[in-house]
Amino acid sequence: MTQNIARMIDHTLLKADATKDQITQLVNEAKEYSFASVCVNPTWVKDAAEMLKDTPDVKVCTVIGFPLGASTSETKAFETSNAIDNGADEIDMVLNIGALKGGQYGVVEEDIKAVVDAAKGKALVKVIIETCLLTDEEKVKACELSVKAGADFVKTSTGFSTGGATVEDIRLMRKTVGPDLGVKASGGVRSREDALAMVEAGATRIGASSGIAICKGEISNSQY
Repeated sequence: MTQNIARMIDHTLLKADATKDQITQLVNEAKEYSFASVCVNPTWVKDAAEMLKDTPDVKVCTVIGFPLGASTSETKAFETSNAIDNGADEIDMVLNIGALKGGQYGVVEEDIKAVVDAAKGKALVKVIIETCLLTDEEKVKACELSVKAGADFVKTSTGFSTGGATVEDIRLMRKTVGPDLGVKASGGVRSREDALAMVEAGATRIGASSGIAICKGEISNSQY
């Protein structure tokens, strides 16, 4: 089970004060535990990709429009292309939360599609919908728009807002997107018990800085 759960974890370090030494440690841990990916800010993508060039099973994931989702679609598309050029395999984008809450659904769909088009089959696209800021109706709409725009995953949270993943949200997201799209639980998944509950509810990926604690059956005090 340790190996199985490890392969579902995006080993994450997105803090503003992360150093290269800490990114190197993150990558080495990902190699040791065979995590699905390392998730780092765009400035570290090239370094992470270089460190992982001989470890193809561990992907490089990065974040786009992070953490507010309020960048322009053109900026998000450029960030995506730049990240892929630097070696990113997976793109976790924050959708335009304000546009969603304001009922501007066409704007939201086009925003996601701009990133999907920029990825051009070169990288998976996960859409962070920031569930803690949304009503259930808005969560459903965000998932529907993500599917319509061609995303590969929907994801709960940035880990930098007012809350993280919940079992109820994962269950709702899975019900909305159906069996084939990926669902990523992120934010506040700190233990194996947390992770397994998310998987049982329908998550196929876990975003956490607590990956080692999860694998060891320990409990982390990390926020993300």
